[in-house]
Amino acid sequence: MNNDTSSWVLPLLLAVIVAGGAWYYWSNLQKQAAELPPEPVAAVEEETEPQIGPLHPMEVPEYDPADRPELVELPPLGESDQYLKLELTELFGDSVGRLLADSRIIERVVATVDNLPRGHVAERLRPVTALPGAFEVYEESAGQFAISQDSYERYDPLVDIVANVEINELMGLYQRYYPLFQSAYEDLGYPDGYFNDRLVEAIDDMLAAPAVQDPVMLVRPHVMYEFADPDLEARSAGQKLMLRMGGDNAARVREKLEELRAAVAAR
Repeated sequence: MNNDTSSWVLPLLLAVIVAGGAWYYWSNLQKQAAELPPEPVAAVEEETEPQIGPLHPMEVPEYDPADRPELVELPPLGESDQYLKLELTELFGDSVGRLLADSRIIERVVATVDNLPRGHVAERLRPVTALPGAFEVYEESAGQFAISQDSYERYDPLVDIVANVEINELMGLYQRYYPLFQSAYEDLGYPDGYFNDRLVEAIDDMLAAPAVQDPVMLVRPHVMYEFADPDLEARSAGQKLMLRMGGDNAARVREKLEELRAAVAAR
């Protein structure tokens, strides 16, 4: 894979190509029998004042063909796939372009990020296509399994992409595409919400993932593997992604996520 990259088109893809890719390896093994609905949110007894405006506003540059003649006007959301995929391929090469889903890329990214702080990310929402390799474990003892080093190493190329991202360059592209992300977020069922705020929440949740020492133990009470530690098993989908990619990879991703958060939350 080409590691010469100096930018990333969308900050969501920064988190999701790694997080979504790592999640795909796991979910492909698990073969979820059914899509689970979002976890219910407990009712809030105390009345709270409605939020007015975004907590983390995202500045969107005006399109001026005189200033940037090489840019085309931002297409409608339903026609954005070919433009987005073309820009990704031009920046990163065919190897990255082939990872992306064929359709509804922005909608898939938005839905995946929205679900990362929850307990489940539906396989049908993933923004990346099937990746080679299989999730591997080894049996530590009777009924006890551990994630193998080979499984961690399969994520290395994706983590390398993230580690080489130049945040300042990616922010310009994120700002340009932000209206489409916002539109997809509203269509998802949040007409009064702000996608950049949800992105910050998802990043904060991933950064809260605990650091664990190998071996990371698993059990298999049914078809699917689960973390043997009930505290780890109860973690969000985003935090589990950090756990499944291995400590070294998680540390590299954490560093870049902190840099990303400072950029998106400061604007």
